[in-house]
This record gives sequence, C-alpha cells and structure tokens, in this order.
Amino acid sequence: MSLSDLIVKPHAWYGSGAGCPIALSSRVRLARNRSDCSFPRRAGEEECERIWNEAEPILRELASLKPAETAGYAELTEQERLMLFERHLISREHAAQARGSGVAIRTDEAVVIMVNEEDHFRLQAFGGGLCLRESWARVDSVERELERAVSFAFTPRWGYLTACPSNVGTGMRASVMLHLAGLVLMEEMGPVINGIQKIGLAVRGVWGEGTEASGNMFQISNQMTLGEREEEILALLEQVALELVDHERNARKRLLESRKTVLQDHVGRAYGILSHAHILSSKEALDLLSALRLGIDAGILPDVERKQVDELLLLSQPAHLQWREGRILSPAARDVARARLIRNELFSKRSG
Repeated sequence: MSLSDLIVKPHAWYGSGAGCPIALSSRVRLARNRSDCSFPRRAGEEECERIWNEAEPILRELASLKPAETAGYAELTEQERLMLFERHLISREHAAQARGSGVAIRTDEAVVIMVNEEDHFRLQAFGGGLCLRESWARVDSVERELERAVSFAFTPRWGYLTACPSNVGTGMRASVMLHLAGLVLMEEMGPVINGIQKIGLAVRGVWGEGTEASGNMFQISNQMTLGEREEEILALLEQVALELVDHERNARKRLLESRKTVLQDHVGRAYGILSHAHILSSKEALDLLSALRLGIDAGILPDVERKQVDELLLLSQPAHLQWREGRILSPAARDVARARLIRNELFSKRSG
C-alpha cells in the first residue's frame, strides 16, 4: 500500500468510539528534538533534508510504527499534503513545507510522526472516541523506541527542549475532539469555554489553533507542559472531557423535552438543504452534516447512518473532494461537486 492509497480511504478510527458519539476522537502528541542539530526553523534546507534522510530509515524500523508508509514532502503533491492535513494527521504549517520535511504514518493511521515541522519529531497517536490513555500508551511506546536510536535534547531542569517554550517539559499535547451541537443550540457554549480556559485548558475549532468551531466540533487540549507530569495532564483532560460529554447529553435531553420543535426544525432544515442543494461550501456542509449527526443521535433520523455522515465530514473537504474528482477544481466547482457527493451518498441510494 502506498501513501496515496492510504489517504483516499475514510479513517479507520475517526468517530468510532463505542457508546460515546459525542467524543469523536482523541490525540496525544509528543514534541522531541535531536540534541545534535539546530531546530528546524534555525536549520537550513540542506540540514533539514539530511535530518529527514537520516530519520526515514529509523522510522521504518520502529516496531510500534509497523506497518507504515513514509514520504518526504518533496515526493508529495500539494494536494496530497492537504489531504493529510484534512485527516488531522499533520498540521497546516507542515502541509505547507516541502523539501526537508516528511511524515511516517502507520497504515491504520493510529500513529503518525511528522519530521521537521516546528520540532524535529512530532509523534502523535490517535483513536476514536475518548481514549486518551490508550493513545498515550501508543505514542509512549513509539517514543521509547525512537529514543534508542536518537539522542533527544533534554535537561534535568527543563525536561525536553522544544522550539516553542510552551511545549518545554514533557512536550505533550493531548486533545479530545467533541461534537457539542446541543450546547451550541442551547446557547451555553460561552460559559463552558470560559470555565475550561480558567483551569488552563484550550478550546479550539475543528482545524486546530486559530480556527472556528465549524460543525459544532471543538478540540479541548492542555496548554502547559512544564512542571506537569503526563499522568496529571491526561487525568485533567479526561475529567473535563467526561464532564463536557455529560453537559452535552443533558443539553440534548433538555432540547428534546422543552425545545423539540426547534431541534426538529434545525435537523429538518439541514436534511432538506443537503438533499436538494446543488452548491455547498465547506463550512456550510460541515454545519449541516453536524445537524444531521445530532438528529441521528436524538432519534430524529433513524434511517441515516452516523458512520456515513462521519465519512462525509472528511470526504467533502477540498483536497479529498478533488482527489475523488480526479482533477483540480476551482472553489465554485468544488462547491458543486461537494453538493453532488452528499446528495449521491446520503440520498440517491436511499431513494433508489
């Protein structure tokens, strides 16, 4: 299997958390740097290319990463790099790089290593639903293997040294992606976000830092890593995520009890637009698919499958859409193709 083959398929794990459709996914990321090289932003292109060329064979041999696909970004098209970003496997900044950067992806997409992003190594583990500890165990295993082959920049006082001071210490960023459509409809997200930020956690949109919560999906993550143990970070984030899941369930229950007509109208309008629209932007599609997802979980749309909606959240994104079409599309043409894809996948097969 090549990397190109890998990224045309839906995630094996995204949104698959058993018993908790509110928690879509979990991620644990570790930032590590070599002790004998300049950090990527200080290194020149030639040094970064040398670092990647030395790293790739090492990553291929990591037992915890097998079976894996690796690719230097000079080998990938811009569209392929954007597809990796849309799958949340790499950052937007990493997708914009080329020569001297690369990626290693386990074929189940549960473990990914970015090379020469902001740091030499960004090790990430993913899983469907709320599974922070399982993700931590996976990424910790990979990190221990990599450390046998690479000397990391580390001091007893500061811990792991990183390009950004906020990552110094454990170098850990843990996050959970939550679908909080009920809290948004009940207009209760403002106080929730304020409360989360007061205890030192960050709230971001679906595409990470600096983005809005399209589709009513929010990433909750830790902000500080210095002076905190990994277990403490995970325990706090897990506790807050569980509380948010409870708040969301309560909001959905209250919607059904006291504002059922509003909820039915919200879901029904989304269903009507998606089933008949011929032009859909990325944001509009995310928001409307979010409403369908809420309707499925509330029992309003029993004939629509959540798995199908979750797949469309990814496949309707610009790079994936163009890959399916087999050509580069203008923004206007993408909006037409997106509407057609959703109509065909969700409604044409059902009516037929």
